[in-house]
Amino acid sequence: MKRALYMTFIICMAVCLGFAGPAIAKDMFLTIGTGSPGGVYYPLGGGMSVVVQKTVDGIRCAAESTGASVENSRLVGIGDTDMGMVMGSVAYKATKGLDPFDKQYPIVALFQMYPAPEHIVTTKQSGIKTIADLKGKKVSIDVPGSGCSTMAKAILEAAGFDLEKDLKLANLSQSESVQALKDGIVDACFFNFAYPASAVMDLAATRDIVMVTVSKEFADNIVKDNPYYLKVTIPKGTYDDVDYDVLCIGDSNVMIANKNMSDDIAYKVTKAIYTNVNEGKYALINIHPIAAQLTPSNAINSPIPIHPGAMKYFKEAMK
Repeated sequence: MKRALYMTFIICMAVCLGFAGPAIAKDMFLTIGTGSPGGVYYPLGGGMSVVVQKTVDGIRCAAESTGASVENSRLVGIGDTDMGMVMGSVAYKATKGLDPFDKQYPIVALFQMYPAPEHIVTTKQSGIKTIADLKGKKVSIDVPGSGCSTMAKAILEAAGFDLEKDLKLANLSQSESVQALKDGIVDACFFNFAYPASAVMDLAATRDIVMVTVSKEFADNIVKDNPYYLKVTIPKGTYDDVDYDVLCIGDSNVMIANKNMSDDIAYKVTKAIYTNVNEGKYALINIHPIAAQLTPSNAINSPIPIHPGAMKYFKEAMK
């Protein structure tokens, strides 16, 4: 009895100290913070987690539904989540400790996923062709506090408008804005989403739409003053009747990681995702069409530094 108890004690100690024979290899487990089930982050993040788990030896991966950008920045920053999908402007503010964050978080980008340009949409009937033409008009800028609303105000103020005196602003949701523009209740709408967007396609199906483009000089100045914004060109033909390239101010969407993620893991994860965008059993393009914008040239266009392990892959891919 005593011998049995003694042997049990020795075995337990050996296991605890790691001396119980050959080590048993265990897979590393990684998590990806996404967003709500109704958005792009959730299905795309789920597809990415499958790619990583199925194609990278020694790594298991799962996607988690979260409150998206702000929550993901905090979770990754404190190490509760390994990776997270975040708007570029939010990621930038997290690294600087700017509102809504009360401290700086040690996060970096693995890659920019896709840009979300600020669409400025009107109709031919309105006569609006430039930002200057918005003066005195009824303009919907999305709901208060949204990223779209924040960017719309930055654009309008940079254009020299007094938001209270020069414009009639409305804070309508995306669906409300579409209907209001159809009905002539508003003259123009600001939308922030990746292209092609169903809301604009819906408008183009029933109205002759006009996409307002900004000048290169204007875009350069906005990005200089707001380093978390990007210059994004929506290619001509993306929407019916828009037969010209549309230069926009946009926000990015980035996959972030903690600075402490090893170069090896960052490299393997990034490579797995980018080599399974268009081809293979787990091709991300089959999960969501936005995956078509997951290209190395887009990936490095990030408002926060790229993880060196991820950058190693992109340098190889762009040779």
